[in-house]
Amino acid sequence: MNGPIAFEVPPGAAEERLDRWLSSQLPGVSRSQLQKWIREGRVLIDGEPAHKGGVRLEGGERITVLCPPPEPAFPQPEPIPLDVLYEDDHVIVLNKPAGLVVHPAPGHPSGTLVNALLARYPELAGSAGERPGIVHRLDKETSGVLIVARNTEALEFLQAQFRRREVHKEYLALVHGRPDSTRGLIGAPIGRDPRHRRRLWVVPDGRPATTEFEVVEAFPGYTLLLVRPVTGRTHQIRVHLAAIGHPVVGDSAYGPRRRKQGLPLRRHFLHAWRLGLTLPDGHQRTFEAPLPHDLRNVLSSLRQRR
Repeated sequence: MNGPIAFEVPPGAAEERLDRWLSSQLPGVSRSQLQKWIREGRVLIDGEPAHKGGVRLEGGERITVLCPPPEPAFPQPEPIPLDVLYEDDHVIVLNKPAGLVVHPAPGHPSGTLVNALLARYPELAGSAGERPGIVHRLDKETSGVLIVARNTEALEFLQAQFRRREVHKEYLALVHGRPDSTRGLIGAPIGRDPRHRRRLWVVPDGRPATTEFEVVEAFPGYTLLLVRPVTGRTHQIRVHLAAIGHPVVGDSAYGPRRRKQGLPLRRHFLHAWRLGLTLPDGHQRTFEAPLPHDLRNVLSSLRQRR
C-alpha cells in the first residue's frame, strides 16, 4: 500500500470515530498504525490534517490517507559509528555499545548494528535475510564483545562453534545483594513466564540452561560477578541471577522497579567482557572489551561508599 487513498464518508458513518471507521476501510492496516499516521498528519479531512483519531465524523467528508512509502525489504546502510576491536577477511569483532539493537526487529526497523555494518562493510549486503553476518546477539542495553561473520563460510563455521558450546564467554554483572558462596552454578530451564508472557523465566518445561559465576568484588548491598553462560538462551544471565535472588542492577525487566538505586546508572549493569573461540583461519583467539565509562563510574561510586 503506497501513495494517497481517498474515501468519501457515507451518511451512515456519522458519529463514528475517524480511526475506527478508517480501520474498517483499511483491513490490512493495524489500528495502531492508523493512529500513528493520524498523529503524523497523514490523514486529511477535506484537505486538512486530522491529528486526532477520536474525531467524530459527520458524513460527506472526503478522507485522504497519505500512506508512507513501504519500508525496504532488507536493512539499509546507515552511518552509525562502530568500535572495531579486530577484523580480518573472515570476521569482525566489535565492542557493542549499550543502547544499540543488534538487528532490525519490530519496533526497531533501523538504527541497528546491522545498519551500521552494511555502511562500513557493504559486502555484507550479499548475505541473505535481515541479519547479515550476525552469529550471536547481545541485548540492547548489554555492551561488550560481539563477533560478526564477513562471508557465508565464516558464518557457518562460527555458528557451529556456538551450537557445540565451544565458545568461551565471560560477562561482568553487578547484582543486588551477595551470593551465599564465592562460586556458583545455576542449572535451571528457561521458558516463557506464564504470568508475564513478554518475559522469560525459570519454568519446569523450559529449555535447559546453565550459568556459572564467581565473585569479583563485594560492596555494601551489591556484588560484582564474573559470569560464564554455558548455554546461550535469550536473557539467560539476567533470568538466572534474578531467579537466585540476585538480579542485575538496573534491570527493569527482572530486577526491582526502582532502576537507579542511587547509582549513576541508566541501564542494566551487564557487559560482555571476554570472548574466546577459534577463528575461521584456525587460530584460537580471545577478545576483550574494556568496561565502558558508565559502568566504571558505578564501581567508583560504590568503592567510595566503603
